[in-house]
Amino acid sequence: MSELPEKQVKRLKSLIQEAETNLAAAKELLISIISDDGDVVTPRSSMEDVNGKVVEGIFDGQKMAGPDGKEYPVPANYASKSKLVEGDILKLTIADDGGFIYKQIGPVERRQVIGTLTQHDGAYYVEVGGTEYRILLASVTYFRLIVGSQVTIIIPADNPDATWAAVEAAL
Repeated sequence: MSELPEKQVKRLKSLIQEAETNLAAAKELLISIISDDGDVVTPRSSMEDVNGKVVEGIFDGQKMAGPDGKEYPVPANYASKSKLVEGDILKLTIADDGGFIYKQIGPVERRQVIGTLTQHDGAYYVEVGGTEYRILLASVTYFRLIVGSQVTIIIPADNPDATWAAVEAAL
């Protein structure tokens, strides 16, 4: 059996990486719209005056953990645009109509570092001095990053065990 030409192998690798990216995007979208109990949540603008239940919690890099231990999905686009960092305190208003409205109320101290974008296990990471920080796919697509890109990320200044980071800029 003859070997595939190098061009076809490169194309296959590219298609596989694209499929992995699409799968990761689908998983991230699903996480952002479904609560722990399986209900679909409706994110809304934080500018609206809304009555409802208010919950404060801590952002873990992907979700908000409430004081009762319950996890609440944070829309990836909001987390990415707002550059939320692991440990930030959020306020969630669950509107009477079921909509979720997030607001950052207590940012943790931050620091910026530069690293290189990597991908494995269907997720994206930025490697900085031997430590990998996971980043949201929404940031990868927004900044149009590719594996090997140099990236400025924001990490919590006082949490050496942080596993998530926010993307500040592509270099």
